[in-house]
Amino acid sequence: MKYSEIKIGDKAEIKHKITQKDIEKFVELTGDDNKLHTDEEYSELTSLKKPVVHGMLGASFISTIIGTKLPGDGALWYSQNLEFLKSVRVGDELRITAEVVNKFDRTKTVELRTDIYNQHKQKVTAGTSKVKIVELVQIKTKEKKRSQNKTVLVIGGTGGIGSATCVQLAKDGFNIVIHYHKNKNKAIKLKGEIEKIGRKAIIVSGDITLLDDVMKMKEKSIRSIENISVIVNCSTISIHNIKFSDLDWIEIKSHFDANIKGSFNLLKVFLPVWEKDKFGKFIALTTMYTEQVQPELLGYITAKTALNGFVKALAFELAPKGIRFNLVSPGMVDTSLIADVPEKIRLLSAAQTPLRTLATVEDVAGAISYLSSDKSNYLTGETIRVNGGQVML
Repeated sequence: MKYSEIKIGDKAEIKHKITQKDIEKFVELTGDDNKLHTDEEYSELTSLKKPVVHGMLGASFISTIIGTKLPGDGALWYSQNLEFLKSVRVGDELRITAEVVNKFDRTKTVELRTDIYNQHKQKVTAGTSKVKIVELVQIKTKEKKRSQNKTVLVIGGTGGIGSATCVQLAKDGFNIVIHYHKNKNKAIKLKGEIEKIGRKAIIVSGDITLLDDVMKMKEKSIRSIENISVIVNCSTISIHNIKFSDLDWIEIKSHFDANIKGSFNLLKVFLPVWEKDKFGKFIALTTMYTEQVQPELLGYITAKTALNGFVKALAFELAPKGIRFNLVSPGMVDTSLIADVPEKIRLLSAAQTPLRTLATVEDVAGAISYLSSDKSNYLTGETIRVNGGQVML
């Protein structure tokens, strides 16, 4: 019972008939085998004539009424005074009563009148008790640590950033579902690396722009490992510098398919599980170029800008369900994706970076590692920039 629910004048009572077995148990427990309580012949030679019940045996039922009735659970009985008014004998039927006579708000303590009566309505014991109410501390429930369900699906797991992410998350203790689209041999090799680290790994293939393919990926993951609690979408396509005059809509659409449609399908499949578990994390790669625009990258920048809005809108909508959405925004990263970027532009980009170097795939994987971990559980709708200081907000 909560302290606030207790009122002065509240009452409770219990009844108990004293038996010879009660005496024997009390003697066994306490060691008090005084002959006044245990030996009929001895007692007959005294003024009492019959054995009397231990006073504290009767009084022990005060603990019962405090602990189970008033106040009940959470009652910490810390003070008692007693007066034994009449003898109690085997066969007596006791009625134990408690009544709240005072409350002390500062200490959340109540004072009870605690009396015991026999079957003749004679008061045999009188007393007062003081009891502190120890209430449950409402600790913010931490989402269960997902150590028993630490499985991550890395989309584009065979790419430069994807591969580094798989290795880093395996070192962090995750089991890894490696997604690949075409490069099966690289996926198999990466699986072997992860297993050497001591984590489970499986490979799945499929086009994330096709809902059926994503469903199959989920089913294989559940059969082989377990439910996926984190998705990292490293999926992207090669970046080409194309002037608007030479740009076809198919180029822009291909970027939207990789970034938006793929993410949409992944979440359509996995969100129901996350909503049931009240936990899930979706991490997507965006780009510094949504904030520091570069020419001739219209399709890429437009799709990534849309992805930023997509992720932040879902972060706001699904935060109450315990599902987090975050972004990692690299600058130019030294991977095969920039193979078509002229060397001059790469060198210029590095020179314009306060740290005077391009990001490595391990730099980006480190940010993803943080967002995948329990250390980032209070983050959602955020963007971690991995750009060497080129964009500071």
